[in-house]
Amino acid sequence: MKVLITNDDGVYAEGIKILTNHLSDESLKTTVVAPLEERSTTGHTLSLDNPLRVVEINKEKNIYGCSGFPADCTILGFGHVMESKPDLVISGINRGANLGQDVYYSGTVAGAREAVFHKIPGIAISLAFNWGTSETEKLYYDTAGEFLKNLIVKKGFLELFSPNMLLNINVPNLPMDKIKGVRLTHLGFRKYSEGITKRKDFRNRNYYWLGGLYQGFEGGPKSDCFTIEEGHISLTLLNLLGGFTEEESKWQEFIGKL
Repeated sequence: MKVLITNDDGVYAEGIKILTNHLSDESLKTTVVAPLEERSTTGHTLSLDNPLRVVEINKEKNIYGCSGFPADCTILGFGHVMESKPDLVISGINRGANLGQDVYYSGTVAGAREAVFHKIPGIAISLAFNWGTSETEKLYYDTAGEFLKNLIVKKGFLELFSPNMLLNINVPNLPMDKIKGVRLTHLGFRKYSEGITKRKDFRNRNYYWLGGLYQGFEGGPKSDCFTIEEGHISLTLLNLLGGFTEEESKWQEFIGKL
């Protein structure tokens, strides 16, 4: 299986390194094309009015950096760096959750979504943890990497993807033996404060910081937000064109065997 890997945290981020290590297998041929700098919350940005540069970082391991955004990296990956289209595009492992409406801001999700636009199965995978915790908190990227590796090598996995489907995976920040299971979910809604911080620069001109503090979520037991809070891995099917009735039943049967 040929796999293209990207992210929005940058090509040197810990999450993408651990993901690549987990996918280092004789049955998987990986190529990494990821941003040279962090591109978090950049959404589905494309560099249509600026030239792009690709830097070879590790030729032996097929690792490349790109001056653009995650969606740019996906296009350059299968359209230029790789000799032929991959069987699968994986974006991640993101440093932080991509739950609820956050998927619309996410560069990680955009990297996988761009693949789906070109009829290539796409997966976005994120490690869900509380940004308000200490910087010294251990991040269990290995849990996400191990789960994803075990998932994609299962027989019949790629056949579950319909042409317009994106798989969004969120993994609790827990060691593997603390994960309670896997659930098929739908998007919840994450609530944030709406504060805007106003400050003065050294020339006494106003400038502003946008952003908000996480204040909980809305969504019942089948939502991705609730599922993560309960310690389960969340698999959300995002259809770019419509509903997923038939696909959901197939996926439910599939994950029931995990």
